[in-house]
Amino acid sequence: MKRISKWFLLLIVSSAIFLSVIDLFIVNVAIPSIKKGIRGTDSDIQLVIVLYVIGYAAFLITGGRAGDYFGKKKVFITGILIFTLASCMCGLSQNALQINTGRLLQGISAAFMVPQGVAFIPILFPDIKEREKALGIYGSIAGTASVIGQFLGGILPDTHFFIEGWRLVFLINLPIGILSALLAFKFLEGASTKGNVMVDNKGAPLASAEINSNRSGQAEISKKHWKGFNFIGLGLMIFSLISLIYPIIQGRELGWPNWSVVMLVLSLLTLLAFLYNQRKRLAVKKDALINITLFKNRNFNIGLCAALFYYMVQDSYFLINALQLQTGLGISSSLSGFYFVFQGVGYVVASFISIKLVPHYGKYVLLSGIGIMIISLVFHLVVLQSHVVSTALTLPVLFVYGLGCGSVLPTMFTISMKSIPASLAGAASGIYLTFQQIAIALGVGIVGGLFFHVLGDDFTTSNYLKAYHTATIANIALLILVGFILFLLPSTNRNGFSR
Repeated sequence: MKRISKWFLLLIVSSAIFLSVIDLFIVNVAIPSIKKGIRGTDSDIQLVIVLYVIGYAAFLITGGRAGDYFGKKKVFITGILIFTLASCMCGLSQNALQINTGRLLQGISAAFMVPQGVAFIPILFPDIKEREKALGIYGSIAGTASVIGQFLGGILPDTHFFIEGWRLVFLINLPIGILSALLAFKFLEGASTKGNVMVDNKGAPLASAEINSNRSGQAEISKKHWKGFNFIGLGLMIFSLISLIYPIIQGRELGWPNWSVVMLVLSLLTLLAFLYNQRKRLAVKKDALINITLFKNRNFNIGLCAALFYYMVQDSYFLINALQLQTGLGISSSLSGFYFVFQGVGYVVASFISIKLVPHYGKYVLLSGIGIMIISLVFHLVVLQSHVVSTALTLPVLFVYGLGCGSVLPTMFTISMKSIPASLAGAASGIYLTFQQIAIALGVGIVGGLFFHVLGDDFTTSNYLKAYHTATIANIALLILVGFILFLLPSTNRNGFSR
């Protein structure tokens, strides 16, 4: 049987993270054009971003479990196909309800396809050194997708073929998704592979009988795990997330009606019920969505708090800057996308450098990155304040902001996980990634809501500037808080963080 290069298979499984990342960043830049295209309100376009990350956060742990039960290949392909279908739904939407339904479906399907792509890597690369290289490539693909997304998010809305340009922001996923699904169907196997020949844990080819035995054994184990899945906990988590985020976004626009306050209270009560459910399941040695014993780890708690406030800044930054550039200052979508590419390039450059510096200087690399981001945001306030925006000044300011992001983001996860035992690493990473998505939703809801609150119904340039200044100052305050939290981490020695 012809062998397929595992590096080619890596590209196939990496298509999931490529699609999920590019679809987040491409929308961030194109949001003003999308708002105009669907004739949406301020809260409608906040939901375009938020529903995607809520769907992803709520089903991320479930998505990983589904791969164990139904088979990684099946879930991977199904997830990509549903993601592609949802992208088509978004691209053909005629109103806010349709596009936001599609965005929620995109987020949910991403939560199923991305964990399978990650899970295939140790299967394809049993050798530790090769696996590290593969993970590096996987990470670089995700980073590249963010830059490409920012570029296309600016270019595509200004491109008009037979349909409105903003629709291409979503429809561009169709050829990528269909091709990825076809290649995965043809070349990926559901278990360990060496080329496209199935192998055991030592790399030796398995006979057909062994393969069937292996599959049935794994299926039986997975079936038992799935029967014990915490569906009640999943329902409580989803309800708590929706009850928190939806009123934060819609309540402001509707004048904080009684139902919005009730939902916020229900969110807190449901969260407490969820934590009780998780504690109770752990006490009787049943699987839980999150292992709450991890919250006893001080460094992990510090990392989670820092991530919470940091990711509140991340996507709210793109939202308010895209609106300020394109709607407030009248800059074209294409030029706006070009500006954001420089931010992405700065991120990629700094991420490669910071990885080498962190083992020697630890948390001070992150603190320096936070300082760079704060200084850059101050210059944002100076540069982005008139109809005549100087490209010569804007590009370096955005590039420097990217340098700050690249110094913080790639290593924050590693630092949070540093003192976690290997046996709990999977559970801890699931909690961290869920916190990450929740924080993004909160940032768009709270900082974005602050921007729209100050803007009100006065769409003059001066009022846009006032709204932008207020929201950016809020982001600066959040970054100062992140810096303070990171400072609480242990100091470093020659080998990096002490424990």
